[in-house]
Amino acid sequence: MEFESALQFLDNKSILVTGATGFLAKIFAEKILRVQPNVKKLYLLLRAADHKSAIQRLHHEIIGKDLFKVLKEKCGKNFISFISEKITLIPGDISQEDLGVKDSNLVEEMWKEVDVVVNLAATTNFDERYDVALGLNTLGAKYVANFANKCVKLKVLLHVSTAYVSGERSGLILENSYRMGETLNGVSGLDINIEKKVIEEKLNELRLQGASEKETTQAMKDLGIARARFYGWPNTYVFTKAMGEMLVGVFKENMPAVIIRPTIITSTYKEPFPGWTEGVRTIDSLLVGYAKGKLTIFLADLESVVDLIPADMVVNAMIVAMIAHASHQPSEAIYQVGSSMRNPMKYRNLHDFGFRYFSKKPLINKDGKPVIVGKLRVMDSMASFHRYMALRYLLLLKGLELANTAFCQFFQGVYSDLNRKISFVMRLADIYKPYLFFDAIFDDINTEKLRMAARSSLVESDMFYLDPKCIDWEDYFMNIHIPGIVKYIFK
Repeated sequence: MEFESALQFLDNKSILVTGATGFLAKIFAEKILRVQPNVKKLYLLLRAADHKSAIQRLHHEIIGKDLFKVLKEKCGKNFISFISEKITLIPGDISQEDLGVKDSNLVEEMWKEVDVVVNLAATTNFDERYDVALGLNTLGAKYVANFANKCVKLKVLLHVSTAYVSGERSGLILENSYRMGETLNGVSGLDINIEKKVIEEKLNELRLQGASEKETTQAMKDLGIARARFYGWPNTYVFTKAMGEMLVGVFKENMPAVIIRPTIITSTYKEPFPGWTEGVRTIDSLLVGYAKGKLTIFLADLESVVDLIPADMVVNAMIVAMIAHASHQPSEAIYQVGSSMRNPMKYRNLHDFGFRYFSKKPLINKDGKPVIVGKLRVMDSMASFHRYMALRYLLLLKGLELANTAFCQFFQGVYSDLNRKISFVMRLADIYKPYLFFDAIFDDINTEKLRMAARSSLVESDMFYLDPKCIDWEDYFMNIHIPGIVKYIFK
């Protein structure tokens, strides 16, 4: 693997990016436009009814974000004209043939012009409806690969997956690919066409039963979890992403293809500035709940490694891998991008950082008063959590028994509401359990080779930093990540 200049590679290139309003996609687009303004075109595919709706999404969900303030300062009054020149919006849907693009002229243009395809479109909801997740995460990968095959100038297809397609394995997890039909538990018979039929049959059954939209959604969520666990995956998200990887392997045909598997993605480390984030992302839900005083227990093995990687490092890895494999030689490479191998952090550290930060700088509630936080009650096993929830349930029942007749109806309402909440919490705990008690390290030997090659021969290696060893986790959390959550999520 040898590099020369990343900026030279990006010069005059046309790049198609799917899932353009997503967290990583925005950071990817901003980085390309900021470091190489001579890029020819970014085709940004997003869900929209028409071009007018797509423009609204571009302004509100992409360039209107603080993420683009450095680029705006760099361009000055020319920012809008620069964006208009460099970005072409594509209303579409990757769960359909030709990515759901209705404008045939635009399709033909992309087939002629696109040099690189970057597939970032996905639903990352662990508990998504199975039909939605299969359409986006699995079949979407196939349709993107098919589209890329029609691009006559294509140099590389880059598909972003997740490291957690590994399921609940322990030990060292290698950067290996999945064969079509391979399962984690050895159960045979995994066939994506059959999974499509299972979904169709379930939807038909629900229609015949006259199920409401809410009932249908819940049934499809339950179906996703059931199918995932039948084949050894813990949830619908990672199951459908694993099947997506299988389809990339088959439908890439003779294209150079790269699969990037990030671990838990956090706020930006350095670029375009430290701490930018968006939405409540995985571990951030723990910090947000804690800061608001709503989280009273910490369910995790404090000695487990929580594998984190800042978003800008993931984007840099994507760009460097893209350049490394851009050729006409058929190839496939997998890069696990995380920190557990080179610079591991534990849940104990996360627990400590949250307490220290919000003890000194408490969140101010709606009444203008500081939210007082304390040490959380740690539950280091699912058994202890189940005992805790069972005790709460018994106390709830006892309160209902003691209620006199006058308040019986009131307590029935309270009971019903709390019962629903307890069921919801138990479901969430069950879905997130594999990550709270994760007992594995992600091998990144391919990614380390990429880093070494970039350090030795990439002209702009400092611009495309991707080594997690440089992160001081205490400094990152206390001075970058948590302040970023406070600024961009709490606002």
